[in-house]
Amino acid sequence: MEITFLGHVGMFIETNRGSILCDPWFTPAYFGSWFPFPRNDLLDVGPFGHPDYLYISHLHRDHFDPAWLEAHVDRSACVLLPDFKVPYLEQELRSLGFSEFVRCPDGEPVDLDGLEVTILPQNDPADGPLGDSAIVVSDGETRIINQNDARPGAAEVIRSLGPYDAQFVQFSGAIWYPVAYAFPPDEMERLARNKRANQMDRALNYVRWADARAVFPCAGPPAFLDPALFHLNDLDDDPANIFPDQMVFLDLLRANGIDTGHLVVPGSVIHLRPGTCSVTHPSDRSVSEPFEDKSNYLRRYASDWSDWLATERAGWSDGPIDLVAALGAWFEPILEHAPLTRAGIDGVVVFDIGGCEPGDGSVAIDFVRGVVREWTGEPYVYCVEVDRRLLEACVRAHLEDWVNALFLSARFTAHRSGGFNEYVMTFFKSLSPERMAFVEQIYAQSGGQPEEWFERDGWRIQRYCPHRQGDLVVCGEIHDEQLTCLLHHWTFDLQTGECTTSDRRHSGQDLRLDAKRLAE
Repeated sequence: MEITFLGHVGMFIETNRGSILCDPWFTPAYFGSWFPFPRNDLLDVGPFGHPDYLYISHLHRDHFDPAWLEAHVDRSACVLLPDFKVPYLEQELRSLGFSEFVRCPDGEPVDLDGLEVTILPQNDPADGPLGDSAIVVSDGETRIINQNDARPGAAEVIRSLGPYDAQFVQFSGAIWYPVAYAFPPDEMERLARNKRANQMDRALNYVRWADARAVFPCAGPPAFLDPALFHLNDLDDDPANIFPDQMVFLDLLRANGIDTGHLVVPGSVIHLRPGTCSVTHPSDRSVSEPFEDKSNYLRRYASDWSDWLATERAGWSDGPIDLVAALGAWFEPILEHAPLTRAGIDGVVVFDIGGCEPGDGSVAIDFVRGVVREWTGEPYVYCVEVDRRLLEACVRAHLEDWVNALFLSARFTAHRSGGFNEYVMTFFKSLSPERMAFVEQIYAQSGGQPEEWFERDGWRIQRYCPHRQGDLVVCGEIHDEQLTCLLHHWTFDLQTGECTTSDRRHSGQDLRLDAKRLAE
């Protein structure tokens, strides 16, 4: 098996049984905020346009690049389709002209004339844009697991599909929290340090679970080339920067006794044989320059794309529109059929286009009353200060997933009252009646009692985390009567069962952990 790394988590897998093109990303994403790092715009992509199979893990725009697929990939490629509960990935690919699909059942090996693939989908509303996935590929001699952004919660599932010759794992930030929030400096420092440490610890746990012969950190970080966002790049290994690069994670692996980590850059070729792994890089400079001279490297990269960025910003709006009227006509029919989501938010979300002052035309989405109106200054659950033109761009394009556009752009400043509220973010990725119907159905079905338990440190605890079903046997830690799920670092008070990470005002939709102290 040979794997050409295309950048971010894109790869072209070649075997004697066929080839697979995975998640090629070349077009800047999220209103021009994210660029591949190291850069891949100079890569000769001709050899990768005629794969036997195409695999897109999910619809986030740093994985699904429709412009590049349309321009470069032969439509005769057969698409390997994850077992998502919503049809949006298939619909998007069909709209590009792909017509042959292999539906891969959840966790079941699929034989493709001797090439075996197993796709692990994640179908929680909070997973990606209503779905995310990982893939295991075997050519009969070697086996790899490509996790993309997916976070499988059960270690035994990952282990059962091995042993692995190579693992591709996300380790860096791919989120706007906490960097887009208006936290006080001391709190921002603390939250960012924790976020950086937690995301790399989670990746380290996956490396231990998979126990692959070779580990390749990928799927981040992006490069931020717009001058307004350039400060987000981690230029000097800042422990409070949530976007560490590959060298930082490789150092972490070595510090934990794992010497199987490998660096790859766009154009690197991984040669896998039974029991052996080697990597050929396009040049010595391609490996050293992005990391040893990172600041100048990114500034040259930004200079090369400055005209493109200027055009991108100029295209955000064709002129002002009545946002309250437009969003009311769009959102209110969705809110009417979203009682559980509305109860979970139980307040107002404000899109502020004038500095958190009422009367400036800012938009209030009132989840209590189910209406969209002008904000009058009342307390909010979330307030998002944002360039009006970006809201208008979302409206004009009728984007049904604002997380996959506006929020991942980090081109805003957020304020919130209370803790994280996942219902808010799930609402903004579900801006159609069909999407919201799926979300409401999942919420309605999620209130059952736990069926499996385990015992630890004098407690009897439900086995699976109520947040995203992480297996607490392997990713649960107890300190001072607090249990932390290491999958997403959500914490629960064992005495009360309350989640201390999320906003607890969920009107019957609280995340609660069932736990009982064992008799002394």
